Amino acid sequence: MTFYRTLIDPHTLSQGLASPDWIVFDVRHDLANPDAGPAAYGAGHIPGALFLHTDSDLSAAKTGKNGRHPLPDRREFAARIASLGVSDNSQVIAYDASGGMFAARLWWMLRWLGHDRVAVLDGGWPAWIAAGLPTDARAPAPRAPGHFTIRAPLTRQVDAEQVLASVRNGDRLIVDARAADRFRGENETIDPVGGHIPGARNRFFRDNLADDRFKPAAVLHREWEQIFDGEEAASVVAQCGSGITACHNLLALEIAGLPGAALYPGSWSEWVSDPSRPVARGAEE
Repeated sequence: MTFYRTLIDPHTLSQGLASPDWIVFDVRHDLANPDAGPAAYGAGHIPGALFLHTDSDLSAAKTGKNGRHPLPDRREFAARIASLGVSDNSQVIAYDASGGMFAARLWWMLRWLGHDRVAVLDGGWPAWIAAGLPTDARAPAPRAPGHFTIRAPLTRQVDAEQVLASVRNGDRLIVDARAADRFRGENETIDPVGGHIPGARNRFFRDNLADDRFKPAAVLHREWEQIFDGEEAASVVAQCGSGITACHNLLALEIAGLPGAALYPGSWSEWVSDPSRPVARGAEE
């Protein structure tokens, strides 16, 4: 049996929908309009797909110090997905309409629970529609709760103190997934402080895509090796504004055959919640 652990194409997904072990999650979202995802799902979705909300299902409550999309408790998140039918043998597929930026968050989170049978629909909802595949606006019948076992994480993460230590001693390469202008501290409209973590390099997550699909593995490998500039993937920390698009970079690294980088979940929004943490502006240092 074939399992998908990074990407899946629309036609392959359409052929697997009949399998009781396959479960699809719609995670369409708009950072500026939290109601957009549920509305889009209600208007039409992949048949049988269930909806997960980035703010409430894939994130915990905000405290003002833990960033805009803090990770939920592992056990609570595992219970949530099990209640929706995810089991140890489930092949999970995530899709969005944003080049995979939200689907990659779910991909990372399931790997964080130790579940590796999870993939992102390459091209997402637009690719499904472009392929002429069926859609459904009806809510699917509830699945029986799944038997899901939390296992050792297949991912790594670091916290703000570890990142601060790395800023001081240079033992990790920090890669920021935000757009170049926000990285430089320009046009910041989301977080209260503009700029980036000192020493970070910039790899805008959309640079992983061509026509809203992931670039071939060999291309991603070559481009990321240029970002690494001799560093190993195991020394890399991926961050962004709130821990969402950093997961897109981590997925790209997995596709490229460069696994092992860690996520800083709190990312920039957590970093700047403490004014004692250093901030850099302008281009890469």
